[in-house]
Amino acid sequence: MIERIKEIWQYRYMIASLVRRELRGRYKGSVLGFLWTFINPLCQVVVYTIVFSVIMRSNLDKFYMFAVTGMIPWLFFDGSMRVGVGCVRFQGDMINKIYFPREVLPIACCTTNFVNMLFGFIIVFIALFVSGLGVNAIALAFLPLIMLIQYVMVLGFTMIVSSVNVYFKDLEHIVNVIMMMWIYLTPILYPITIVPEKLLWLFKLNPMTFVIESYHSVLYWKNPPTINILAYSSAGAIVVFLAGVLVFSRLEPNFAEEL
Repeated sequence: MIERIKEIWQYRYMIASLVRRELRGRYKGSVLGFLWTFINPLCQVVVYTIVFSVIMRSNLDKFYMFAVTGMIPWLFFDGSMRVGVGCVRFQGDMINKIYFPREVLPIACCTTNFVNMLFGFIIVFIALFVSGLGVNAIALAFLPLIMLIQYVMVLGFTMIVSSVNVYFKDLEHIVNVIMMMWIYLTPILYPITIVPEKLLWLFKLNPMTFVIESYHSVLYWKNPPTINILAYSSAGAIVVFLAGVLVFSRLEPNFAEEL
């Protein structure tokens, strides 16, 4: 395990190159270019805000801020899963021609979407100050830790779906369907306090629940996340990451043959 990490570290410049290539190529040729990094999440937040604060009214004060502080992190997860499911399979030529640790591909995919999330947080902080909600410096100090926990978790999920998809091509379509449902089973657009007690166990099994709750705590409620929330989100991230490493390592030896 340690030797593998060292080997991946030696290919850090390759990861950086793949991330730069993806960020530059994602909106290449479009009129607004890199501005779509901000426009895409902003449009989604506007739509959900209209739906949940005008059509289906929410009692939350400044609901749009509750939505945006949960939606930007969710888009990191959503984008990593939708793109990451094919990040190995669509690089068959590279895999068959040169040697490199195959983990480089899901890491590059997650890092690209993580960078997009960081740019998205520019919108979050502008909105926090424009809305008058502001920030709590003590609570905000936990934000890097929460981002790290989420990155580890998302990387684990991406390693699972990217490796399985090499053998089971239909997974791409299945992941898209799952992500459409998953967002409504995560307390992004509503507080977890409104979830019926008999269904609460289901939400606690969702590892993204505690991650999103952490973001809401720090950015919307302006409170440091509780020890329990941090413990559950950290445990979920570690379990998912280790599962990702295990699945990827088991399936990786035959990638070249399958591709």
